[in-house]
Amino acid sequence: RFISKIEEVLNDWKLIGISSGKPLEKGVYTTGVWEEKSDEISFADFKFSITHHFLVQEPSDKDGKEEPVEDALPLPMQDLLCMNNDFPPRAHCLVRWYGLREFVVIAPAANNDAVLSESKCNLLLSSVSITLGNTGCQVPLFVQIHHKWRRMYVGECQGPGVRTDFEMVHLRKVPNQYTHLSGLLDIFKSKIGCPLTPLLPVSMAIRLTYVLQDWQQYFWPQQPPDIDALVGGEVGGLEFGKLPFGACEDPISELHLATTWPHLTEGIIVDNDVYSDLDPIQAPQWSVRVRKADNPQCLLGDFLTEFFKLCRRKESTDEILGRSAFEEEGKEVADITHALSKLTEPAPVPIHKLSVTNMVHSAKKKIRKHRGVDESPLNNEVLNTILLFLFPDAADKLADGFESRTSTSAGNNPPPENEDYNLFSQFKSAPSDSLTYKLAVCLCMINFYHGGVKGVAHLWQEFVLEMRYRWENNYLIPGLANGPPDLRCCLLHQKLQMLNCCIERKKARDEGKRGSMPDRSPGGTSGDTGKGADHSGDNPDKEKEVGKSWESWSDSEEEFFECLSDTEDLKGNGQENGKKGGAKEGNKESVNLKPEGRLHPHGKLTLLHPGEPLYIPITQEPAPMTEDLLEEQSEVLAKLGTSAEGAHLRARMQSACLLSDMESFKAANPGCCLEDFVRWYSPRDYIEEEVVDEKGNIVIKGELSARMKIPSNMWVEAWETAKPVPARRQKRLFDDTREAEKVLHYLAVQKPADLARHLLPCIIHAAVLKVKEEEALEDISSVKKIIKQIISHSSKVLRFPNPEDKKLEEIIAQIMSVEAIIARARSLKAKFGVEKCENEEEKEDLQRFVNCLLEQPEVSVIGAGRGPAGSIIHKLFVNAQRVSAVPPLEEELRSVSSEERRLNTGTVSDFPPPTGREVILRTTVPRPATYSKPLPQRMYSVLTKEDFRLAGAFSADTTFF
Repeated sequence: RFISKIEEVLNDWKLIGISSGKPLEKGVYTTGVWEEKSDEISFADFKFSITHHFLVQEPSDKDGKEEPVEDALPLPMQDLLCMNNDFPPRAHCLVRWYGLREFVVIAPAANNDAVLSESKCNLLLSSVSITLGNTGCQVPLFVQIHHKWRRMYVGECQGPGVRTDFEMVHLRKVPNQYTHLSGLLDIFKSKIGCPLTPLLPVSMAIRLTYVLQDWQQYFWPQQPPDIDALVGGEVGGLEFGKLPFGACEDPISELHLATTWPHLTEGIIVDNDVYSDLDPIQAPQWSVRVRKADNPQCLLGDFLTEFFKLCRRKESTDEILGRSAFEEEGKEVADITHALSKLTEPAPVPIHKLSVTNMVHSAKKKIRKHRGVDESPLNNEVLNTILLFLFPDAADKLADGFESRTSTSAGNNPPPENEDYNLFSQFKSAPSDSLTYKLAVCLCMINFYHGGVKGVAHLWQEFVLEMRYRWENNYLIPGLANGPPDLRCCLLHQKLQMLNCCIERKKARDEGKRGSMPDRSPGGTSGDTGKGADHSGDNPDKEKEVGKSWESWSDSEEEFFECLSDTEDLKGNGQENGKKGGAKEGNKESVNLKPEGRLHPHGKLTLLHPGEPLYIPITQEPAPMTEDLLEEQSEVLAKLGTSAEGAHLRARMQSACLLSDMESFKAANPGCCLEDFVRWYSPRDYIEEEVVDEKGNIVIKGELSARMKIPSNMWVEAWETAKPVPARRQKRLFDDTREAEKVLHYLAVQKPADLARHLLPCIIHAAVLKVKEEEALEDISSVKKIIKQIISHSSKVLRFPNPEDKKLEEIIAQIMSVEAIIARARSLKAKFGVEKCENEEEKEDLQRFVNCLLEQPEVSVIGAGRGPAGSIIHKLFVNAQRVSAVPPLEEELRSVSSEERRLNTGTVSDFPPPTGREVILRTTVPRPATYSKPLPQRMYSVLTKEDFRLAGAFSADTTFF
């Protein structure tokens, strides 16, 4: 049953019959693609896995029509003698030992199972033998015996009248006679047992591997940053606002040099227990591989992981900094609350200089007194450096200079249009020149160097105080783009932009730029605080005093009314009547109304009925929204349900802006009708067509679109309720005071963990930019590819709110791997002296060599030991040998004469003893009798410190024996 199962699998995989293929090209085992297929079979209840390993090859050009040569050797047997792919750097062990391009392995399925007894092993081997005989399969079949870690295989390959047996020896201790070539040749010849007396010469390939572990310390260029130097704005080459980069330890631990003699004939070289001709310097081929240090400590990676750990902290800012900071004596607390109530209550005289900020600042002084300078997590120098970096406009707080500075700094230059800059929209972070981005980088550095989470909480507290100070004093926040919140950025950035919008409106209002504001003027609105808006109509006198600053008071009382007086109600109704009834009195009355709040004439349009020019009104700006407010609003709208009442309410909520614009339009154009408004506001909803009137003239007749004529349409309803009120006397659409307080509260309650979550996209953005900048200096193609992957991965993960920790960790790990690759490139450049090389051509060669070392498992050295890279490697080995040969202390103790020292160092060889010796012996001889067919024989031996292995493939003729 077992045999038939194996046959079935081989049949499925189409491995039956003659195998054909082209001769192997040089190096194809390394560059080609290896694939494997697996299946499970069992012998009684013992499970085996059967796996087919093969090199993927293009089909041969002649469409498989070539006639098979009679009695041709099976391909695997030809591969045994092929010299083009000895010692492949990355391959299955059987490929290295036997040079096969395809084979099938039967191994115990469970990792801890093993075939240990000889009888079981023989049973498997005979099954394999019968299978190959039955099916005519020419692919070698191996069985794995002993424990998995020993990698012991026995196997067989059959062809027409020929058979190859694959056998193995694996020892921990090496018998002395096999440590050199002559001993191995003896064992090979005795194993072949060829009856011919003049034996055909054996061809040999030899490889010795040398390991260099002592890369002397002075070769590692990067110094760890000096933390104390940071106060001056620098940390050993780091400045504030720039993320650090590079490894703190050498990211490359070992260099392996393999010296190869690819084609020697027996007798050319002497290598026995007394003398050896194998000198690495003379080897015709050198190849090098480097061993990377496991997870070298890298600065950027450390910064990212530490910052990411913040996301898991639970404490609030108050808990971290200690509540005691705010617990003051009762009197003073009462004083502050009293001040607040004074601010909110109407006062007969406007209060001049008392503001929350003064309170907050005195509170701040007390905090400092209370805490003691030493206790506060960030010392003043560091704090000031950071605040100056975040708020460059604060450097010159001279009243005039400051005013002009802020106005320019707030409207930053148009952003540079390159893809690196626009990464923020993919990552949902913030532009790289914005305040949010700088804040993220500063918090990241503080978290790493200055007091960790306490430092972060302290800086955040200072930041929130600064925001409040700016809101109180109408100073715009620098480093934010103008306009409403940019929904492509992170929520924190939107909140700061929102605060800036509020400051801008408040500033415009306080400066009383009422008449001269441009279209959709942000100013010109009046009244303050939600409270005022809610009670409009109760007491207009009370209203006008709330929250207005001294400068904005003016003679015209009317300007501060949020509600309409009775007379205006009548006027409005008169206008409506005029519209509906078309009565002359009504029209007359509406024309008598004084037009207000005009911006400029439209130019093209005139009013339909009076025929006067249509004026564009001054309107209110729509309220800017951050994404959480938009979500809230859409939730409220969704909850209103589908009932008629709900739908009506929803329409009212959504049409607040429309209503405001209608009122402004009516005030600017007395006697207008809904058609006039629609022609200006939504020209698509006014359909004009040419018709012929009674007199035969072509006239243009217009009417509202179908959607405007739907009964109880929202636009018509809104138009009926709208009264002619100019924008400056309307209820404000955007209550900046309330919104600003909301934002300030939102900022104040953020815990360090929330902050880290908000700013993580900015930090990842900064890290990607840093990696890109560093890569540009090195120009490593594989890194470019990984950076592209990181960007596409991050833009998928960061776009959603609350991404999973695991995905964030993956992104950070990717960034760390890139940093390690770049650090390795630098380490290798330093060791191979790429920068110091004067000769341009050599420099390019070395640079290419270093790049290959990073990307390929093994790189051949051009010119072997005599090329530019070879001579550097030789020097490295010589230096390491000298260091290990002469213990520095003893050398100092004995002041040896220079002559003696020269003699001593002369005896030290340039290279240490080889760590690994590999030998491949091949020949073609008739076996088992003199008249048999000459067949390929091969033996591979490897000798390292721990073990010794012989892998032989011996072929025999099964017809003439």
